[in-house]
Amino acid sequence: MGPLINAAARDRVSKAVQNAVAAGAKVEVGGEVPLGPGNFYLPTVLTNCTNESTICSEEIFGPVMPIIKFKTDEEVIKMANDTKAGLAAYMFTESPKRQWNLSEKLQFGMVGVNDGAISNPAAPFGGVKESGLGRDGSKYGIDAFLNIHYILHSNL
Repeated sequence: MGPLINAAARDRVSKAVQNAVAAGAKVEVGGEVPLGPGNFYLPTVLTNCTNESTICSEEIFGPVMPIIKFKTDEEVIKMANDTKAGLAAYMFTESPKRQWNLSEKLQFGMVGVNDGAISNPAAPFGGVKESGLGRDGSKYGIDAFLNIHYILHSNL
């Protein structure tokens, strides 16, 4: 894990974790700024989170994994999609049927299935909703710079 972009980003992650803990989340590991120089924040796992907390409803851009319990796939899809953000979603399951079902219903630009490192230069990078429009990288990255021009000639 490397540093966050600046002290303000590190402090924003720290505040989001503190707010989650104040709302009832439990820090299983991490949850603090380590001693020493730099804009580091320890990799953090939170349990007992709620979908309403900032840590689950906003893009944190830090090494924090909030875990929310759910009973049905429909419930977790509703919770995941009930956000203004839509950059990336991650899921872990052994069931191929569940992998396809969930990944198709999640409203995110990128979905990681059984992997937390989904960035790849050959893959389109980008989100939906308030996480952006369009894609960077891959063959789709050029689309923002192109204009489609349709011409129909009849009766020549």
